[in-house]
Amino acid sequence: MENKLTQILKVIVGSVAHGLSTPESDIDYRGVFVVPTQEILRIGGHTNETRWIEGKEDDTSWEIGKFLLMATKCNPTVLETFLAPTAPFPVLSLSELQLATELRNLFPYVWNANDVKNAFIGYGVNQRKKFFDNKDNRAPKYAAAYTRVLYNARELLETGTFTIRIADTEIGDTIRKFKDGKYTPGEVIQVCWDLETKVLQAFKSGKYKDKETDIEPVNKFLLKVRKDFW
Repeated sequence: MENKLTQILKVIVGSVAHGLSTPESDIDYRGVFVVPTQEILRIGGHTNETRWIEGKEDDTSWEIGKFLLMATKCNPTVLETFLAPTAPFPVLSLSELQLATELRNLFPYVWNANDVKNAFIGYGVNQRKKFFDNKDNRAPKYAAAYTRVLYNARELLETGTFTIRIADTEIGDTIRKFKDGKYTPGEVIQVCWDLETKVLQAFKSGKYKDKETDIEPVNKFLLKVRKDFW
């Protein structure tokens, strides 16, 4: 079934997209692909929901149905894929390019305030654990990710979107310093505690505190894809 998959979106994420890369940094990718509908509906059929290639370049893609479901749950990595810069990619047809645009245009509809609060803070807790455990001897990476995801959550709840190139924001210098290992554990925790407090404040009183997922345009788009990729 692998040769029947159609990838419609590929973006750059990680330190390159965040403006925090060094000459030694790898390029990380995320993407979206479509499985033909008949492969899903046939007897014994199933959806290959995730493709993951790990190595010098981390490349993760999701089947469009799983991708949109995770988006409505406000998975931070998935929401980032809507906004991240497009990666160099083999030439797509005009219809596939249009499909990618329509997909990215769903961003305002997929997310909701409550799940942003829970998912982004939860992601931050996971990064904090890896930071304290010095997972893979990469504590600075997790300190930076912990800070970034909370800043993005506050942005989203206050403005309706968030910044991918985090280096250009007011928190950029702090995150770069953390990524370079120039911190004390107490400093990281204090910065992130303050950011999490601001996330909770934005959830209670921010401009988008009452934002709900608008599932109708998301379902309409997915059904269109299922018909087009029969």
